[in-house]
Amino acid sequence: MLTKTIKTLTIAAILAGSSFTGVVADTFKIRATANSNENDEDYDGLVVFKNYVEAASNGAIEVELFIGTQLCSNGAECLQGVADGSIDVYISTSGGAAGIFPYVQVLDLPYLMADDRIAEHVLSGDFTRKMRSMALEDSDDSIRLMTIGNTGGWRNFANTRRRVAEPSDMAGLKIRTVVADLPQELVKALGASPTPIPWPELFTSFQTGVVEGSKNGITDIMGMKFPDAGLQYVTLDGHAYMGALWWMSNKTFTSMPEDMRAVVNDGFYALQQATFASPKRKSIQAYADFVAGGGDLYVPTPSQKAAFAEAATPVYDWFKNNVNRGDEIFTALTDAVSEANSEVGSARAADLN
Repeated sequence: MLTKTIKTLTIAAILAGSSFTGVVADTFKIRATANSNENDEDYDGLVVFKNYVEAASNGAIEVELFIGTQLCSNGAECLQGVADGSIDVYISTSGGAAGIFPYVQVLDLPYLMADDRIAEHVLSGDFTRKMRSMALEDSDDSIRLMTIGNTGGWRNFANTRRRVAEPSDMAGLKIRTVVADLPQELVKALGASPTPIPWPELFTSFQTGVVEGSKNGITDIMGMKFPDAGLQYVTLDGHAYMGALWWMSNKTFTSMPEDMRAVVNDGFYALQQATFASPKRKSIQAYADFVAGGGDLYVPTPSQKAAFAEAATPVYDWFKNNVNRGDEIFTALTDAVSEANSEVGSARAADLN
């Protein structure tokens, strides 16, 4: 009885904040997948999405979650499933979607967004709508970008050899990257040597010296126990916000009546907010554990961070000149960042008075 009462109150609370008020005869099923696990921010987001959508639709929409590789095993395969309608919702990193939409790598460009507040402002606005329209156009209206959240906080440089305080400290380090041009261009611009290594092989590669560093978030570093393999230096340069791209079958979305589309859209807003918050909480313990284990955690000074940003600027021109529609999406992002800097800066100043 108590469980039923709590569920009823939860549904009532969600409905009170939603735009859905009608009764729908048709029912809908959404099959959502994430190639991760239940300890991941992606899973946190999907749980929030499922709970919101099912409650706010008064049961008219059922969301099935498939965590891991039950429906598909990689970005290309999963996005093909979204395109043909066998998968309704899928979350990818920029690297996972770059083979189909190369311009999503704009999220990996370094030092453009200063902090969480700026990044969240940018990803909640017209920049995401611009990327959505580009993806719909390039997929013949089959793959719809619903929102961009976060999957792991910020990428920082970490290594097994020494503290990195200046770009010159990167010289000669063998830094693990994915098999993609953009992260390799960044590592080269900073004077290090990019070394593509599959994720499952990275622990052993640190142990054997095949690579000496990586560019990851702290929750990934600690979750994979990389300090046990010798990774003892982390520099909080925050060169890239770890964006998570949430895709949906456009056919599935547009086949719903408008009130149900509104519920799904608001569900993705709730999901986005959950993924913004989850890494902030999880990183607290991860950083504490890293330092407690003897790790060296370094925060660059403003001038040092500016030096990193200056050294990385050639990557911007490379992206605009070598990535399909790169100049178009780069302009959209930098315009959005400029607007966010202005609006957030004004809000911060007002709150100090």
